[in-house]
Amino acid sequence: GHLIVARALAEALPLERVIFLPSARPPHKGGRPLAAAAHRSAMVELAIADEPLFELSDVDLRDEPSFTIDTVRRFRDALGPSAELHWIVGMASLTELATWRQATDLVESCQIVTAARPGAAQVDWTLLAKSFRPDQIQKLKAGVVETPRIDISATNIRQRIRTGGSIRYFVPDPVDEYIRTHRLYR
Repeated sequence: GHLIVARALAEALPLERVIFLPSARPPHKGGRPLAAAAHRSAMVELAIADEPLFELSDVDLRDEPSFTIDTVRRFRDALGPSAELHWIVGMASLTELATWRQATDLVESCQIVTAARPGAAQVDWTLLAKSFRPDQIQKLKAGVVETPRIDISATNIRQRIRTGGSIRYFVPDPVDEYIRTHRLYR
């Protein structure tokens, strides 16, 4: 699902490239168990191998929480102040954006692009307006882009694996093989 949405956004905006950033310690996941960062990174690499527009970055594979503002600053430092940076999120992340570390600075540092799926819940902009200036709300609204509705979720994929179901066509074949080989999500 992420691959389809990333491709749709890259074409709609248009973007020169889409960088996937697996995180060793995503702060929003709390204490939930995750597959090892090395496995998640390897699966991303396999998933995007045939797509020249996509690339993998290991910048967030460090042993500390990866806060978006820090990652954006790293890219800004590497690419320079005039680089056009976009940060792709889902609608649920946009609704929680005010809780992110230095959220107002983040909105100033890059264009937040929100993948809006048809039929998904809408954003309550009045809630976000409590944390962001009117110009920032307009910038966030401008970043909402409709994407295809893909009813594939990582939670569902993990559940299918645990119950012995097939994940063929839910993930690229090399990722399916990697999961089986390493006996992940059992």
